[in-house]
Formats: sequence, structure tokens, C-alpha cells
Amino acid sequence: MRRLLSAAAATAAALTLASCSFGEPPEPETGQPPNLPTPSGSPEAPASFMDVVAEDLEVPWGLDFLPDGTAIVGERSTGRILAITVAEDGTVGAPEELRSIDVDADGEGGLLGLAVSPGYAEDHAVYAYYTGDGDNRIVRLDLESDAAPEPVLTGIPSGPNHNGGALEFGPDGFLYAATGDAGQGDTAQDPESLGGKILRITTAGEPAEGNPDADSPVYSSGHRNIEGLAWNAAGDLYATEFGQDIADEVNRIEPGGNYGWPMFEGDDAGDEAYVDPVLTWEPFEASCAGAIFLEDALVTACLRGQRLWIVRFDQSGAPAEEPQASVVNEFGRLRSVAMGPDGMLWVTTSNRDGRCIEERGCTANEADDRIIRFTTSYAAQGRV
Repeated sequence: MRRLLSAAAATAAALTLASCSFGEPPEPETGQPPNLPTPSGSPEAPASFMDVVAEDLEVPWGLDFLPDGTAIVGERSTGRILAITVAEDGTVGAPEELRSIDVDADGEGGLLGLAVSPGYAEDHAVYAYYTGDGDNRIVRLDLESDAAPEPVLTGIPSGPNHNGGALEFGPDGFLYAATGDAGQGDTAQDPESLGGKILRITTAGEPAEGNPDADSPVYSSGHRNIEGLAWNAAGDLYATEFGQDIADEVNRIEPGGNYGWPMFEGDDAGDEAYVDPVLTWEPFEASCAGAIFLEDALVTACLRGQRLWIVRFDQSGAPAEEPQASVVNEFGRLRSVAMGPDGMLWVTTSNRDGRCIEERGCTANEADDRIIRFTTSYAAQGRV
């Protein structure tokens, strides 16, 4: 099993804020913010380089932005969808409830991924992945209507754990959903099951054009539990996947690829029928969930690892250098990460999910759960 960075080396590589012309920032609430690459065309970020934008949330999971810059956030355990507005001067409004969904929040279930329609200006549609009575499902919501959620795809296996839940529109305009094996590893290898897969569908829930099997929504298989999907500038899809005991993974997703679960974990498959991960970590320093690419760097928020991992990739799709860890143990368990229209990186905590325990070095803040945003910049030497 490959490991690219020990815990000690990760701590030594923790990132610091680059010197940049943001003015005189206030003292951060705690720790140092990550020094991240600035996406091309991002607006100038507010002067405050670390800002808590929401507190006292109940396990925020899904995170996306409307065209006007409003953040929408889903609470896993309550099923509420909240709106957080950001004024032109960077002032953030208090969370306001837009809608709620009746969810089964036992274990790891509940309201999971959220994805704003690329055509939101016309259709006002937001897509949600959630655990209901007997399955996980994808539905369409009109945030300007009280109409019931419209099912898009149902019958995704559910269970007390391994529900997956990442939901994103890809650069091709199709909707991608990452499902878990629902605690039943065999589903990941069953072509008739939607569990343990990455699905690629239209907004009507039909298999997307160009899928490996024209009659199936399955895009890749052999996954245990994926909670993060991200595309690089070239349009290549990467996924962050929870292992069991040996290794958590970052996988570069190939159409029709089989990633080996439950037979294999990590990169020891030794079988050309299965795709090895491009990167692995030991679970104690990872359990990474949400992910995003900023230029050539993958930024992923980690739960058990209580950090952001930042990984720069080369043109071949392989890690170009040692991963770098940031905000280690500063905010507890980190769940979702997204780039806001305000030019800042938004990150959610997950310290009210019952797994922030002192035995693992996690202590919940009295204001948890929170959403924190950071400014982004290039370091003087060009590193992330």
C-alpha cells in the first residue's frame, strides 16, 4: 500500500497564508488559514482572510451556490435546506430556511448532496440526494415553489452507513451521483445494483449519452463509499473514497472502470481488471469527503483526519509532489468544500454527527457545526 506522507511530515508541511494585498486582516478565530491557489477569474476576496459565516448548524452536508451568489446548505440530520446570502461588500446574512425534506437520518443517512441546475435562471431547480424510507434517491426541487420534491432516480441502496451522497453537475452538463455500498460490499460489483457506483444521468434520470452501457446509469463501479467528486481543468473526474481499515483513496475515474471493492482496498490489486487509486492515505489522517480542484490542485475536506489535504497533480493525472495538509485539528471534522462566487473557499464542519470524540482527538466547538470561508492566493514561490 502506497503512502505519500506521514502524519509528522504532514504537520510540518502545514500551509501558511501568502503575503498578498488584502489589507490588514483581523486576527483569525483560531489557527492559520490554508494558502490555496486562486482560480482564474475569481473576484477579489474580502479583506478578512478567515471568517465564520454560520454557526449552530446540524451536520451541514450539501453545499452549492445559486447564480446570485447565495449559498445553499443542506443539514443532513434535519433535512433543512438553508440559504446564506453574501452582500457585495462581503457581509454575510444569517441562514434562512428555504425548504425541508422528510429524511431518514439514522446512522449516516439523511439529506446529503445538493447540486444547483446549470440552467437555474430558467428552471429554478436544485437537485438533492437523500435517504428516504427504504432507499437513497435523487429528487428535483423548485426553491421558488412549495411543490413536493420530484423523484429523478430512486432505488439506490441505503443503510445505516455507506450511503455515498456526492452530487455534482459535470462539465458535460450531466448529473453525477456517487453511491455507497450501503454496508453490503457485494452491491459494488453487482451490475444490476445502483450501490457502490458513480452514476451519470440526465436531469430526467435517464442514462446519459456516452455511458459505458447505453441502458444503464452506471459510469464506474467497485466503490465502497464516495463522498467527493471533482473535475480538473482538462475535464478529468476524481473521487475521494472511504476505505475500511487499510487505505482511503483518491481515484481518477475512467468510464466503465472497476475500482475493486470489496475484493481490494488501496493499490494492491495486482489485477489489470481493476483500477488502482492515484493516491492513498491511512484512514486516521484522511476519511476525506468533499473535494474541489483549484487550478491543478485538488483540495479535499477530511473528517477523521480533521484537515484539508491539498494535492497538486501533473499533466499525466498523477500527484506532482507530496500532499500538503492545512488547518490540521483547527476546526474538527471537515465535510464539504466549495468555491464561492465571492472568491473564497467555503468549508463545513461535521462535529455534531456523533463521531467527534476525544479518543480521536476531536473536540466539538460550542458553536458547531459551522461554515468557515478562507481567502485563496498563490504563495510567493508559486506553491499551493
